[in-house]
Amino acid sequence: MKLEREVVDNVASLARLGLDDTEKERMREELAPILSYFEMLGELDTDHIPPTAQVITVQNQMRPDEARPSLPTDEVLANAPGREESYFRVRPVFGGQ
Repeated sequence: MKLEREVVDNVASLARLGLDDTEKERMREELAPILSYFEMLGELDTDHIPPTAQVITVQNQMRPDEARPSLPTDEVLANAPGREESYFRVRPVFGGQ
């Protein structure tokens, strides 16, 4: 597949990449085989496969919802960067102290 330079320019623009001419040429050469594989996948007949089909069976793993004791506060806050009484102390997001 021959990849046009304009396509590489568009992809670079969408990805906010500032590529020089050498990098664009290298990307053109590297992207062409990848897009060729996508073209091959597009040739597969997938009409008989439902859009949400799974390759393997998926089943939720359920367990009883039982109340359990929490970790001790001192143990939870042992590695906290800051602590105030029994709470995490974090820097303010919108100004303040």
